[in-house]
Amino acid sequence: MIGRRKILKWIAAALALLLLFNLPATCSSRIKSVFNNSAAPVQMLLLSFGMSLKEGWDAVRGFDGLIERNQRLTEEVIRLQAKAVMLENLAEENRRLHEQLDFSDAQPDNLIAAQVIARSVSGWWQSVRLDKGTKHGVRSNSPVISSDGLVGCTAGVSALSSEVILVSDPACKVSARISRTGSFGIVSGRGTNLKGYPVARMQFIHKDIPVREGDAVVTSGLGGIFPKNILIGYIDKIYTEENGLYQYADIIPKAVVYLMEVVFVSTNNDMAEDGE
Repeated sequence: MIGRRKILKWIAAALALLLLFNLPATCSSRIKSVFNNSAAPVQMLLLSFGMSLKEGWDAVRGFDGLIERNQRLTEEVIRLQAKAVMLENLAEENRRLHEQLDFSDAQPDNLIAAQVIARSVSGWWQSVRLDKGTKHGVRSNSPVISSDGLVGCTAGVSALSSEVILVSDPACKVSARISRTGSFGIVSGRGTNLKGYPVARMQFIHKDIPVREGDAVVTSGLGGIFPKNILIGYIDKIYTEENGLYQYADIIPKAVVYLMEVVFVSTNNDMAEDGE
């Protein structure tokens, strides 16, 4: 029974299609028009959905490209910044080398240029090692200077190298005076302060001397090691001893704080004494 019904349905569908294909043109057009009108909203919806998908995909691809371009630009900025820092460092190094050269040319022919090859400038003990020794004319207890002032003095000297005790080392003691007032005292190293900067201290300053922060402290020329009027540093803080007889002051030793790669060892103490 069920099989006969299926056969009848197929026959009816075939007759309907046959009738549709053999209808007059006017009737056929009307049926097509009705079908098209009915299908149009669905077609428009599908088309709109397809366009949205395409626009979304294009947007994603464009966003992806934007991220890539932004990453490239970021990398380029970092590269340019690194190059700018390198050029700035080279310019600063060139400036300081010119400064050292001008300083060397202005001194008598008693300076030996030496390169700093090792440093120990952290904590209490403060020293550096130079690439010049007795073979080059360097002797023990010779002043070591730079264009920034007094660096220290040589200690252990071998044939090809020498150790320099810096002004900031407690073992280094220098007879000094305050340039502005002419008052005398003794400068000795104090290692590094809480900020990690090398420091020294000038002691036995008379209590009645008007000491100021920023005053320049220079070598006095007394003691037979350090020539006169070499800048040691600038007064940072001033104190009065408990007994009230003397003042003492912390000094920032400029040549140690700004320690250069190249320094000069004096072969005698007959350096210029014409002041700062």
